Amino acid sequence: MPELPEVEVTRRGLAAPLLGAQVLSMCLGKPLRWPLGRAPASLVPSQVGAITRRGKYLWLPLQQPDSPDGGLLMHLGMSGSLALSQSPPPPGPHDHFDLVTDRGTLRLNDPRRFGAVVWSPSQADDPAAALLVRLGPEPFDPALSPESFHAALQRHRAPIKSVLLAGHAVVGAGNIYACEALFQAGIHPALHADRISRPRAARLLAAVRLTLGRALELGGSTLRDFSDVHGASGAYQAEAAVYGRAGQPCGQCGKPVKRTVQNQRSTFFCAVCQRR
Repeated sequence: MPELPEVEVTRRGLAAPLLGAQVLSMCLGKPLRWPLGRAPASLVPSQVGAITRRGKYLWLPLQQPDSPDGGLLMHLGMSGSLALSQSPPPPGPHDHFDLVTDRGTLRLNDPRRFGAVVWSPSQADDPAAALLVRLGPEPFDPALSPESFHAALQRHRAPIKSVLLAGHAVVGAGNIYACEALFQAGIHPALHADRISRPRAARLLAAVRLTLGRALELGGSTLRDFSDVHGASGAYQAEAAVYGRAGQPCGQCGKPVKRTVQNQRSTFFCAVCQRR
């Protein structure tokens, strides 16, 4: 957490208010996962361009007069959130980055400090390129077809839940959404990806898209820390069919939902409805 829906909800909340905003100052708190890579003062003044998303990364273009344009690649880590405020309080112990603009202050709060704010000349140049190069296709990209998704799964002998979390076949299916999509598709999380047939791969891709689409409608999921740029929590977790419901009856067959651990992450599934 946060995963693709939460990051996209954040992007949508920032895109219009910050488009064209003038950067007045930039302040850093405690060190994050990687250094900014530029002196904050060197990025002032600048103007914020159209904010985009790739996987769980946000790209904030910064257009500077008489200087080559670049931008900030931002990641919310495991516990981060961004808030845009007109009159923020003084930074607290978990506030690690402030982008002060004429439209308000964009603040990164990250209790665990696994997030990142990195300057890059462009998304095609390092360090951004090195971080983005291994990401798989976006889930709603029309170029991602059931055939290409199945072909990607055939290259992995690991359990399908692990393959989804790795993000090579498709980005965005984090832990809660991978569990839910596999349940909808009727696929056991321990089934090796290369053993999934073309029809089952098509069902799984459709389930991933349905799950992520519904999560976007509900503002993402809030399990602990996530809130959108206005401080609102997500609501998808209340609709989860299996995630976090170990021991409770499956909504389809009535048998207890099971919990196991894969790659140090909790996996929830129905052993009756999800076949190997």
